[in-house]
Amino acid sequence: MEQRILGRTGRNVSIVGLGTWQLGADWGNVDPAQAQAILAASAEAGVTFFDTADVYGDGKSEQAIGKFLADNPGLDITVGTKMGRRMDQRPENYTLANFRQWVDRSRKNLGTDTLDLVQLHCPPTPVFSSNEVYDALDTLVSEGAIRNYGVSVERTDEALEAIRRPGTASVQIILNAFRLKPLDEVLPAAKAAGVGIIARVPLASGLLSGKYTKDTTFADNDHRNYNRDGGSFDVGETFSGVDFQLGLKAVAEFEQLVPSGATTAQAAIGWIAAQDGVTTVIPGARNVDQAVANAAAASVAVTDEFGEGVRWIYDHYFREAIHPRW
Repeated sequence: MEQRILGRTGRNVSIVGLGTWQLGADWGNVDPAQAQAILAASAEAGVTFFDTADVYGDGKSEQAIGKFLADNPGLDITVGTKMGRRMDQRPENYTLANFRQWVDRSRKNLGTDTLDLVQLHCPPTPVFSSNEVYDALDTLVSEGAIRNYGVSVERTDEALEAIRRPGTASVQIILNAFRLKPLDEVLPAAKAAGVGIIARVPLASGLLSGKYTKDTTFADNDHRNYNRDGGSFDVGETFSGVDFQLGLKAVAEFEQLVPSGATTAQAAIGWIAAQDGVTTVIPGARNVDQAVANAAAASVAVTDEFGEGVRWIYDHYFREAIHPRW
């Protein structure tokens, strides 16, 4: 699989990575053995970037990756984890003392002395402009607890603020066919600054897989059920903030664009990977078949006409509601 340099980390990562939120059982239950099989299938398919977070299953996702890496010591895998969501979301909680505690826990979960990449996990907006926060992150680098740091954001203005900071290695942001605003300013700014872009929620929480209907239901502990109104965290994380029924109508249009030989999900992932400035795309997978299919999206070629169709769908269905908000 094609590899790209992940911003200021200097590390090569696959253009399609693996998001592991689902391995923490926040999308319904995932058996530990199945989690290991998903990680193995992804690595075998050429994936060299795993994204996780300390809050995914309260550490279960990190632990699954840690076990996999311990059992496969010869693999060259870069792991990006995230921190900050296990505590009340107040700017005053983003301190060096707390960072040390959070990083130590992640190091233990992942079984490593030094974390490849630690990202602030969608913190309150003021955190992104705090000099003290970046100083604390720089301290963790100097102490050898982490190699690099980045941010995961909800909004484009947060991304742009982080990109201005010289120590920011990467920015993780929602980017998919239903969320195009990052194309306007964030990707060009990141490319100019040498900052990596990790595109998350590439399938709009599964909408862009083309597998859902108006009758589809989700488990009680699946955020696609309990967070549709944003009651637990930013509603933009669930279906990219779009109305489920409206999303189904848009997907029907999107499916008309999919090239022969590709699935709807593969076309959605391949289109993101083709955007100038994107380093890696991190779809999740609930089983081995999904993991293999997602990795194969790296070879899907999309045309200019495909991109024009994506923009028409966004403008027609979502721009008015989505663009001003995130």
